[in-house]
Parts: sequence; C-alpha cells; structure tokens
Amino acid sequence: MVELDRRGILGGLALAGSAFAAPRWALGASLHDKAIRPGFDEVGGAAINLTIGHGPRVVQGRRGHATAVNGTVPGPLVRLKEGQTATLNIHNTLDAETSIHWHGLLVPFQMDGVPGVSFPGIPAGGHFTATFPVRQSGTYWWHSHSGLQEQTGHYGPLVIDPAGPDPVSADRDYVLLLSEFTPMHPHTIFDKLKKGEHYFNYQVPSWTDRYPLTGAQRRMWGKMRMMPTDISDVTGSTYTYLANGRGPQEGMEFLFRPGERIRLRIINGSAMTFFNMRIPGLPMTVVAADGQNVRPVEVDEFQIGVAETYDVILEPGRSAAYSIVAEAMDRTGMALATLASQPGARAAVPPLRDPPLLTMADMGMNHGKMDHGDMDHGKMDHGAMDHAAMGHQGMDMDEQSGGAMTMDDDSGMDMSGMPMRDTSLLPPDVKVGPGIDMVSMNPVDRMGEPGIGLDKVDHRTLDYRKLVALEPNPDTRVPTRLLELHLTGNMERYMWSFDGRKFSAVSDDPIRFANNERVRVRLVNDTMMAHPIHLHGHFFELVNGSEGAHQPRKHTVIVQPGGSAQFDLTANEPGDWAFHCHLLYHMHAGMFQIVTVTPPAEDAA
Repeated sequence: MVELDRRGILGGLALAGSAFAAPRWALGASLHDKAIRPGFDEVGGAAINLTIGHGPRVVQGRRGHATAVNGTVPGPLVRLKEGQTATLNIHNTLDAETSIHWHGLLVPFQMDGVPGVSFPGIPAGGHFTATFPVRQSGTYWWHSHSGLQEQTGHYGPLVIDPAGPDPVSADRDYVLLLSEFTPMHPHTIFDKLKKGEHYFNYQVPSWTDRYPLTGAQRRMWGKMRMMPTDISDVTGSTYTYLANGRGPQEGMEFLFRPGERIRLRIINGSAMTFFNMRIPGLPMTVVAADGQNVRPVEVDEFQIGVAETYDVILEPGRSAAYSIVAEAMDRTGMALATLASQPGARAAVPPLRDPPLLTMADMGMNHGKMDHGDMDHGKMDHGAMDHAAMGHQGMDMDEQSGGAMTMDDDSGMDMSGMPMRDTSLLPPDVKVGPGIDMVSMNPVDRMGEPGIGLDKVDHRTLDYRKLVALEPNPDTRVPTRLLELHLTGNMERYMWSFDGRKFSAVSDDPIRFANNERVRVRLVNDTMMAHPIHLHGHFFELVNGSEGAHQPRKHTVIVQPGGSAQFDLTANEPGDWAFHCHLLYHMHAGMFQIVTVTPPAEDAA
C-alpha cells in the first residue's frame, strides 16, 4: 500500500464538478475578471487536457465564486471508449491543492484521485497525468476530492462508449447533470451547520403551518426535540438547483423530433441534494444504473441520490415540449430543463409539491417487519449469520423500549417515553459516545421503497428491488463472511461517522479485505437522514431479491433513514480506496473510511 498522511485527509475531502472545455480560455489564465461560462463542451481523444481555475459566476442574477475546469461549470464532458488507454493531463492554476476523482471508474488505485489515500494531490501550480486502461462503458462523472471544491463547481460528466454494439439504441444521446449553486462559501455553510443544524431549514413546523399533523403528533415530535421536516441539511434557502450549470429560469433545453428515441443520461453531481425526477406526460424507461445496464423498467418518477447516475429512454409524442423536472427531495426548489420540438418551446412547469414528512419508519421503527435481506439463507451460509449481523430485528417494540411505548388515539403512537438512543441495540464494535444521538430500533431492509416523499404518489416509481442486471454478474460465489457497518451521527453537533468513529479517529485502522474475497456488507442507518454510500474502485451487487447472477451492480447505494441495505462485494481491485457518504458535508464531518484490498502477492506470502 502507498504510504500517505491519512490524518490530513479530512482537510482535503470534497466532491467536485467540472465545466465545458473553452478553447478561448488560455491554459493557466486567471478568470478573476471574466464570468465562468455555464454548460459544458466535449473533450476526447488520445490525450485530454483539463485546466482547473477559478473566477466569478452569476446564476439567475446571484453572484458567487466558482472553481471551473476549462473555463466552465460544469466542466467538460469527458468522452472515452472502452478498450482505449486514457491519458488525462490535469493542470492546477489554483493557489490551493486540487484533484480529480473518476467516479465509478475501475482504475489503478494510484489514479483514483483522492489526496492522502491514493496519491498526494495536485499542488498549487502543479500538474498530474492520469493514465489508465478503460475497462468499462456507461455513464459516470468526475469531481474534485480536495477541500470543498465540488460545491463551487469542480465537477463534470464522463461517458464511455462500448467497444462493441451498444445494447441501448437511441436517435439522440443527451447528458443531464444536476447540481447546485450558492453564493455562500462552502466553509461558511459547514460552519453554520456545526453551529445550528437547522440553519437552512425554513420548513420548521409552527402554529400556523399546514402540515397534516395532529396535535398529538406535534406534541410527540416536540417532546423528542426533532422535526418531521428535517429532510435536507442544505436547502433551497441558499441553493439554486442547476441543470447542466443553468438555473430553472435560464432555459436549458434538449431538442427532439416526434417519434424519436432519446437516451437521457442523468447524473446527480450535487453536493447535498437528492432529486425526484419526472417528466409530466412522458414516461421514462430506466435502462442503466450507475453506468451498468439493467433490464428496462418503465416509471413515471424516480429518486436519484447524490453521486448516482441513471440512463433513461424517452419517446416523446406530438406535444411541442415537455418539462424535465428535478425536484429537490425536501421540495424547496427544482432544477428544470425542457425537451423541446423547436428552440424556445416550453411546457407547463408543475408547482413545488408540499414538503414530505418523516415517519416512524424513518426512526427505524418498522416493528412489524423483518429484515428479509438478512434472512436470505440461500445467499449466505448459516455460519455467517452471527448475532451482530442479525441485530435485534426479532424484538417487538415493547421489548426494545422496556414498555415505554404506548398507543395514542390521534397519532397511533406516543413516542414520548421511547428512548431514541438505546445503545444496547448496537454491536460491541460501534463506539458509543457524543457522536451518536440516535440508534435505529429495528433497521429493516428498505431497498424496496422509492425514497422520501415518493411513497404515497399515485404513479409508478422506481426502487432498488426493480433493478435487474441485464448481463450476468462475473462472480456469483456465496459470500464467505458478513461485514456490518453502522452509519452514525449526531445531528445537533453535526457529527457524522461509521460505527461511531469519525474518520480522523480511524485513519490507521482501515476496512481490510483479502484479494478476491467475497463479502456481504450490511449497512445499518442509525440516523434519520438518507445517506448515499460510495465505494471507490469497485462495483458491488445489491442484495435486492434478484437471483445472484442478475443482482444489479452499482458503485453508490442509498441507505434509507432508520433502515438497512446490503450488497455483495468481490474485493478484486488491490490498493487503498475511499469509502464514504457522498453528502459533501457529511464526508467532510467524518463519515469516511479507507478500504484496503490486499495485493495477490501479499496474500501468497
């Protein structure tokens, strides 16, 4: 393994975005006096040059500072071909360290782009050449892993064309990259979250709100000192949501002719925002998830978490235009684009829907269910199903609460006597301390749910259980062991971690896998927030009910509040890899780990 200063990594953790290639921006030029251009161009070929700079940015009249690549936000669409050797020359004109992580790509770990984990970073004024064989195809993206540069614009799309025929045929091929803009400095945002976790939440319940809550329910939430509207840490109170770098009033459009078949590659390159995607009047057929082909499934709306990608097929009819709506999960704003039959054509834009409310399930109180993912004995041998893996889902609520729970005529439950931090439910390897303010009482598998706010809509939605891999998985061995990790946090103090340990406390104790080891990983979410968990350098197969050869392969999985999710991993990419929540400020606060895969030679020794 490469020896780097892991204790300094948190200072450089970040996601990033990129921008279009702009030939008129000379390499090394400063953009202090020129506004960054929105949108992206395309770059490709045997050698690709990417120059990272900065300058002013204006979005819908709001002015801020941007980190741009090749002069635009997002940065250029990097287009590669499966089977080629990619050479990317990265030039840093910033006065700070930077980096580029190739999100979802199978690369040698030294090319993965995480300072302090896989390489030292690109110093101010320095350069780095990333060279790697392209071993896959599909829709991906790239972003900074330094500072908090992703929030300021250092990110961009990446598309890899297959070496052979593409199983997905289309007349047009478009990329839609979703992100956010704020004039606020990202360190200011983080400081405000540390001082008051609800700073950006303007949907706080009050005596005059219209939320469908009974008096008993309001008293219950008040006694718990929690809010049912605590959906997103950073909201539309500061964010303008972007489609390919443009705000909803800035006219992002994709042209079509009636009867055409359109492939829309949707990338969530945001820092903190889950989006609910829909096109009123036009169904979407999902054909790929995280760059991997899946059996087509037609839906009317789906949720895309931070760092996920979905490819959808659209077949527009005779309407002049269709609105492509990416509504923030907390419904404080939307990114907007238009599918237009001619330039300037527009369709009606639906109003923002009422904010969703958290439920008992989001507290981990699915007391009538079992985590059937853990009970799938056909997938795991009985020796792997130890007590820590099984958790306490066999208990009923009264047993867990010591009889504190009572029924209430209005709300159905009175939670006032319920301990929300029953640490006896945690396995012994979870560190109990001020970094944990909640423990999920019954963390059942929630991969069959469409996500916060979509459980009661009256149209077709997507969930992980509907995803089936199109091609057979390369490894269908039964996992030999089970690894359970808890996603932990303290919202009031804005502390985030794995197993109660923020990264700075576990930097010398990585998660270790033997080369080619087959492992089932169970993620237990002990918080009331959804977390998109990303593993660098690998794909894993979701344990979603599909038969083993066709479990969907992904690089990022959303773990719903109070619930659990499982995946099977073949650890066949030697090196040190980042493993983290892809919510930028959660990662920055400590929900980050290193996965070490032993090289074959070390296994033999």
